Amino acid sequence: MSQLPVAGASEVRAHAMILARQHRGEGLRMLSLYALAAAVALVPAWIIGQITNLAAHHQLTSALITREVGGLLAASLAYAGLSFLARRRSYILGEKIFAQLREEFLASVLALPLVEVERTSTGDLLSRTTNDIDALSRTVRFAVPEWLVAIVQALITIVAMLLVSPLASLAGLVSVPLLYFSTRRYLRFARPGYVRERISYATLSGTVAETSEGARTVDAHRLGRRQRDRIDANVRENFYAEMYTLLMRLVWFPTVETAFSLAVATTLAWSGWLALHHSISVGAATTVTLYVVQINDPLDRIISWLDELQIGQTSMARLFGVATVRDDRPAHGPTPTSETITVEHVSYAYREGRDVLRDVSLSVRAGERLAIVGPSGAGKSTLGRLIAGIDAPRVGSVRVGDVELASMPLAALRRHVALVTQEHHIFIGTVRDNLALAQPDATDENLLRALDAVDALEWVQALPERLDTELGTTGHALTPAQAQQLALARLVLADPHTLVLDEATALLDPRAARHLERSLAAVLAGRTVIAIAHRLHTAHDADRVCVVVDGRIAELGTHDELVALGGEYASLWRSWRNEGARDS
Repeated sequence: MSQLPVAGASEVRAHAMILARQHRGEGLRMLSLYALAAAVALVPAWIIGQITNLAAHHQLTSALITREVGGLLAASLAYAGLSFLARRRSYILGEKIFAQLREEFLASVLALPLVEVERTSTGDLLSRTTNDIDALSRTVRFAVPEWLVAIVQALITIVAMLLVSPLASLAGLVSVPLLYFSTRRYLRFARPGYVRERISYATLSGTVAETSEGARTVDAHRLGRRQRDRIDANVRENFYAEMYTLLMRLVWFPTVETAFSLAVATTLAWSGWLALHHSISVGAATTVTLYVVQINDPLDRIISWLDELQIGQTSMARLFGVATVRDDRPAHGPTPTSETITVEHVSYAYREGRDVLRDVSLSVRAGERLAIVGPSGAGKSTLGRLIAGIDAPRVGSVRVGDVELASMPLAALRRHVALVTQEHHIFIGTVRDNLALAQPDATDENLLRALDAVDALEWVQALPERLDTELGTTGHALTPAQAQQLALARLVLADPHTLVLDEATALLDPRAARHLERSLAAVLAGRTVIAIAHRLHTAHDADRVCVVVDGRIAELGTHDELVALGGEYASLWRSWRNEGARDS
């Protein structure tokens, strides 16, 4: 299984700039409030410096103390109010941006070509829609606002220090080289480390999901040890990936804390020395030292959130990478002159060098009912996917009329050819919502007619709210057979000219499947129906039967002709009849 691409750093930055421009006004208002709050937060240290100066000159009185304490109280209240308003704006902005990113990602996922979805590891797509979305949520909602705010607060504090005493402020620069070089080294190794960590999450999730979903197969083929070894290997890789990023933080964070402590100690010693030699006042020395202590908080947040930003950037790159997968189908294309399906010298391989279909040629007339049969693994479903336009042939062509399926826009293709398999999905919503996916403007009368065509009307009418009954994981539970009937009803509503049914009634019992196929026959009269069948009564009723063996068309003709021929189909027919006799 392949992995979806990951966007480059330049692509992530470009998209981030687009987001910043789109929300520039709200962002500036948020930062302005935080700047005011940061400016007000500087007042207490300045007041303490003033009190220190007054005390040093023996000028401190009760009235002055009352005034200064009142100033401290007012500054604290103002800071609390401005911080509340600023934080509220930042949370609202974060939610808006995250909602936009989530919608863009969902649109990218839904726009993925089906071929890419099937080729991609389950764990990779699952990890992007869960772990990466969660990481991006934390980054957008908290890390980015906090980081920007911390930068604003640090800059304002530096300006205040320089205004109080440029000379005393120089001591705080002693930590800059240590912070710069340690952070630069960390950033150099952080992104590849977090990319490796995210990939290890995806691989582990995929292995666990595949093992749990295929538990019966794993048990039947005694693959338990093999799957345990795979999971152990995935966990081991995950452990080493996390250890790598943990060791980076274990080296970087103590270095940062040491730099902060060094800055405070150096400033205290230097400003104290200046005050002793009357180069600055005691109050100025006190204020500058307090500002250095105070600036440690925004600097610490800049450094600590930088780690979270690296995780967020990695997750954003993985999410934006989905959008780089483009559907090669054109937006507009020619209209077929007829509904004849032509498969001409087609070969196809899921893996290079291993053709599943080899030089297959077939023509299906408009309105014809063709059954495709053959042993398991012969290539029947692959041929059906090519006819439905899901995959494009490696060699040869598949056309409807005179138009290549691969050159048709998806919406136009589905008006001509549609595929229904035994796999189905019920979305959260009502019965009406699930059916209307195929025809959004369908009336209730149309919906009921489609349900009647697939023998589902009786049980739908018996539901608590009929068409308005909630389905899905939070609503009324349907049996697999009922879910498959809804999928077939959607097909009836979609009304394509050519239908490819890949064992579409496999989940129904034989008698119900036979009844349903006869009901559908009346509805689908005049349409081209290509049925990939494992129950040969479907082949018996078809106009022609196509027998696929080892990726090639072994026989083609009517049921009677092929039985009389005594070849592959005759053997399949006798075997199926004998099994039916034993079952009865």
